[in-house]
Amino acid sequence: MKSLKKEGNPNMKTVTLRSVAERVELTPSTVSAVLNNSSASHSVPEHTKRRIVKAARELNYRPNFFARSLRVRRTYTIGVILGEVGDAYGSIVISGIEHYLRQRNVFFLTVAHRHDKKLLATYSTMLQERGVEGFITVDTILTEEPRLPTVAIAGHRNITRVTNIVLDHRRAAALALGHLVEMGHEQIAFMKGSTLSADSNDRWNAIGKVAGNLGVSMQPELVIQLKGDDPTPHLGYPAAKVLLARKRPFTALFAYNDISAIGSIRAFQEANLRVPDDISVVGFDDIQSAAYVNPPLTTVRQPLQKMGEIAARTLLDQIEGRVDWVPEIAIEPELTVRGSTARPKGGCAGN
Repeated sequence: MKSLKKEGNPNMKTVTLRSVAERVELTPSTVSAVLNNSSASHSVPEHTKRRIVKAARELNYRPNFFARSLRVRRTYTIGVILGEVGDAYGSIVISGIEHYLRQRNVFFLTVAHRHDKKLLATYSTMLQERGVEGFITVDTILTEEPRLPTVAIAGHRNITRVTNIVLDHRRAAALALGHLVEMGHEQIAFMKGSTLSADSNDRWNAIGKVAGNLGVSMQPELVIQLKGDDPTPHLGYPAAKVLLARKRPFTALFAYNDISAIGSIRAFQEANLRVPDDISVVGFDDIQSAAYVNPPLTTVRQPLQKMGEIAARTLLDQIEGRVDWVPEIAIEPELTVRGSTARPKGGCAGN
């Protein structure tokens, strides 16, 4: 019986950096500087750079990642930690992270802890063991100082080495409630975020202060707290049903986020209530589907993709020593008015 042998082209040789250098008759250090676009390459004439790049392509040169990592003592890899993979909020944020890192040839590993503290700790350790140089967390509640530089999107706790990317929730609440008050709404229902969401307490405290300043009464019967971490519109659907079952009249709902707002609209429509004729609805986030539901959703816009890009840039700047650690970066919200809000027409939901 013949032994099995690996097939391959015996004439194929590994193309090294030295191979490219020999082709263009330059030193390996010069070739390395050009192909890695390092600061040392700035002194290399453009025509020489073009010769080096052309030779690398002709030889099908592929840099050895591990050799490069050992040489510069870097892995060019970061860890992205979030609660759920695939939810609308996190997907837009990750798109921003990916867009920035891709342009700088930095790789990222993503894990989802599903709000399990033990899983969060386990994944953090695993990412460190795989050589990540820092973390970006998304809607994740951190309780202790991390071992690596960290940027927390929707982070609110003052922790050393953690830079929080924070939306101005007071301004966001003023935009949403101001819009409803200006339209004549007085009886407003509120959805408070789940305890699993990192933004929940800060957003709720901001809403309470703004409501007091505007003279909006936050009646206990018109406040409902969301439960769980469902990333679908079902998050708000049962909560809206509970609000209606309380039989307390209201003409508008300020939902915790767009997902809960979309689920609420479905619950109201099933109860033969028209949005916005019978009840206006305001969401929060401006996820991609907000403009395409029926009716299109009025919402407080967080620049989620931009927040992802800012987080990635901030982390790389810290890792590479271009900036010092800062505890917080503030982000300004905007109000996007669409078809889910209108002036009240006399009737109230819940009657």
